[in-house]
Amino acid sequence: MGVPTTTTDNTLTSLKTSRKQTTSHRIALGDVTQNNMGQLKRLNSVLFPVHYTDRFYKDVLEVGEFAKLAYFNDACVGGVCCRKELIAGTPEKSKLYIMTLGVLAPYRNLGLGTALLKHILEHAHSINSSPTPQNHPKFTEVYLHVQTSNNEAISFYKKYDFEIVGTIQDYYKKITPPDAYILSKKLLVE
Repeated sequence: MGVPTTTTDNTLTSLKTSRKQTTSHRIALGDVTQNNMGQLKRLNSVLFPVHYTDRFYKDVLEVGEFAKLAYFNDACVGGVCCRKELIAGTPEKSKLYIMTLGVLAPYRNLGLGTALLKHILEHAHSINSSPTPQNHPKFTEVYLHVQTSNNEAISFYKKYDFEIVGTIQDYYKKITPPDAYILSKKLLVE
């Protein structure tokens, strides 16, 4: 299990048989490491209808802060994995692609997905606001693909100013519907 790097304490309030009950819970983000890669693989197999290759997981180990696991009361229940993509002809600029971002269904709407997405966006903004080192081009946008029928994910990203900028027919090979929206959030005004 990775050492959590970001922790927030939240209070969950629920009504139970006309009596108010308050439960405290802990949300933490941790690094993805070789030691907890099995947790990420298991999460992805449950969350996504796509099989990810060993190459995918090898690449995840190389992106640092752009890959995180989410913990709820010390149980691993979500994760995010991104990759940096250079823009041809402009070595000082790149895009950030969210390959996966997911939280197990019983733990949704508790702030875990928001914590993962905000971490990614804040880290991208921190790179953009620092002087451009050779190995960290500035990010012009963050983007991802979402299955056209996944209304829950589309609504989630729209809350954070992502826009549907395109549709790819037959993006997914073994799931229905096979089409995907491209959602994008601009980070730099060009």
